Amino acid sequence: MSLTSPPPAFKPFTLALVQLGQVGADKAANLKHARDMVLKAASAKPKPDVVVLPECFNSPYGHVHFPVYAEPIGFTPGQAYDIASSPSESVRTLSEVARETGVWLIGGSIPERSAADGGKVFNTATVYSPAGELVAMHRKVHLFDIDIPGKITFKESETLTGGTTINAFDTPFARIGLGICYDVRFPELAMISARRGCQVLIYPGAFNLTTGPLHWELLQRARAVDNQVYFAMCSPARDMTAGYHAWGHSLVVDPMGQVIAETEHDEDIVYARIDPKTFEEARGGIPVTTQRRFDVYPDVSKGF
Repeated sequence: MSLTSPPPAFKPFTLALVQLGQVGADKAANLKHARDMVLKAASAKPKPDVVVLPECFNSPYGHVHFPVYAEPIGFTPGQAYDIASSPSESVRTLSEVARETGVWLIGGSIPERSAADGGKVFNTATVYSPAGELVAMHRKVHLFDIDIPGKITFKESETLTGGTTINAFDTPFARIGLGICYDVRFPELAMISARRGCQVLIYPGAFNLTTGPLHWELLQRARAVDNQVYFAMCSPARDMTAGYHAWGHSLVVDPMGQVIAETEHDEDIVYARIDPKTFEEARGGIPVTTQRRFDVYPDVSKGF
């Protein structure tokens, strides 16, 4: 799809965020558990239209683990992709469960090794249609390189490369924009997606116990209000025996900045009804989308 084409008409749908736990060293076990939880999410009444997994759901979270668990995918947007011959075990598993459940599946993210990019490793989200087709991919654009003295040091750039594209996909009910975790701190990414027709933005993520309490909800509400869109992030469950301790609290924010669904830090599934009426009321009542002053400042969605 092209972000320059008109988006589909925005219709009500149900979103499910799978806050996945029990992610360990065994990739096969991680994939089986993820599959089981997608099946569980899809069995709810009403059945969700979109199911989301968290960031790096098939491996332990950490820059030292990414190269070890990285899988080739070989997907090129706009070109047919043969799932059956995919070299990625994770892609095959996600495609199968999307087809089995008949849902749109945002497969969190996995470490991806790209032969076309000289063997570089990316943090990559993949998206599947209800027919099991791989329809979109997003490589994490902004790498999580931080150093908060006495609290946390983490440098994804030691093993990962940042993506270079802004990505979304169309469903019969919405255009959904993609990001991953640290991408949420850069408002330009969400801004461009929203101005190019995305009514909903979904970012698998894994904030930690330092940044989570401070910024997890704040950033999502800010991106939602700034752009008058629905915004959601799906976290792993917290595991204090793991090397990285996720904040959890997967949540969904409406276009007025209200949190409409949230969980705590244990494994759980968050459901939210996405209602276009709130989207339309926000944009109609506070019409920032028509009051921007591009004669005073540039439109960041142009010229790239």
